[in-house]
Amino acid sequence: MNEADTGLPVTVPSTALFTDQYELTMLQAALRAGTAERRSVFEVFTRRLPEGRRYGVVAGTGRVLDAVENFRFDDRMLEFLRAGKVVDGPTLEWLADYRFSGDILGYPEGEVYFPGSPLLRVEGSFAECVLLETVILSILNHDSAVAAAASRMAVAAGGRPLIEMGARRTHELAAVAASRAAYVGGFDTTSDLAAGFRYGIPTVGTSAHAFTLLHDTERDAFQAQVDSLGSGTTLLVDTYDVTAAVRTAVEVAGPGLGAVRIDSGDLLLLAHRVRQQLDELGAEKTKIVVTSDLDEYAIASLAAAPVDAYGVGTQLVTGSGHPTCSMVYKLVARADSDEPGAPLRPVAKRSMGGKTSVGGAKWAARPLDADGVAEAEVIGSGPVPEELAPHQLQAELVKGGSVIGREPLQAARERHRATLERLPMSAKQLSRGEAVLPTEHLR
Repeated sequence: MNEADTGLPVTVPSTALFTDQYELTMLQAALRAGTAERRSVFEVFTRRLPEGRRYGVVAGTGRVLDAVENFRFDDRMLEFLRAGKVVDGPTLEWLADYRFSGDILGYPEGEVYFPGSPLLRVEGSFAECVLLETVILSILNHDSAVAAAASRMAVAAGGRPLIEMGARRTHELAAVAASRAAYVGGFDTTSDLAAGFRYGIPTVGTSAHAFTLLHDTERDAFQAQVDSLGSGTTLLVDTYDVTAAVRTAVEVAGPGLGAVRIDSGDLLLLAHRVRQQLDELGAEKTKIVVTSDLDEYAIASLAAAPVDAYGVGTQLVTGSGHPTCSMVYKLVARADSDEPGAPLRPVAKRSMGGKTSVGGAKWAARPLDADGVAEAEVIGSGPVPEELAPHQLQAELVKGGSVIGREPLQAARERHRATLERLPMSAKQLSRGEAVLPTEHLR
């Protein structure tokens, strides 16, 4: 966001070159052909969910709005394009004045989606819409993949706190985006200070094994940490011998020790042993935090263990085996001329191999049964049936080039939690299965 939820200013650089060259060469050819200003509608959707997943999670919408707002070609960018002979002079002149002036509708951030869901609809001239393809897809594919993994992990955690700690496992800028997406999907805190600064996500962190190894004894390390951070800190107890470390930790910090962290070994066995030892030492309120390359399945396997919080890194920021959502950005309708009132007509690619798409600007609705549980993902074009109108999913995000759909990150997080509660119970199963809701197309 241009400003974090905390009100701290954050400079967002131009996103104009976060694109593929063919978008600019298409623009040049369309300008020359006189078709660039035809009113067009592009949609973002995915043809399938990652194998075995029962729902997807929309994340990155707020970042998309920032990207569209900051899609500007400055003098240095234009010189780069000129020097590389990427496009011709008239196209460079057109790019110098580029400002998106169209409309964007989409699923609100934190909402879930299914195959064919029209996640984002971008409407304007062909020229201004086609340039946004790559930057929109790069944000939504990455952030939605992380949010989906986070959601599954939050379900597996059953309400226990989750710490995002994957910054060192991905690109430094992707780490900030991943932390944001994880927060939308149900994580509670992050270790990444850049994410805390930019988006107001609560940050946590105490010490690594290096701090223990720095000191002459484990007791010295624990004492130094408690002297600095107080007895409510979290002490890392698996550098040498866990049993000895827990005993020393309680001796140093007292029964008011905040937590101990276990980062290796048989987490299920160690959690039970450490809990018993802490209780015997009078530290009944000391919590147990586990880390060590967790994913949703490992978290679920610890459901019966006396674990109070989980820290997750690699599997979270890589989408737990599915680092992209395979979203695409396709032209679905366009006018036959550049006249302002020219009607839109559906267009669609005809292809072998499952890459077909459905033409026409589409709406989406998700009706509920008598118990408030979602029944289907209904997608159509044209007028929305009266009975489906209250259940429409798309919201206005950009109108006439102005962002109107920006919201606090907390709203997306709360929306996702509420949306999950309206899905069938099988949505929360980690076992492989089909999409939890069928997709119905109304013609």
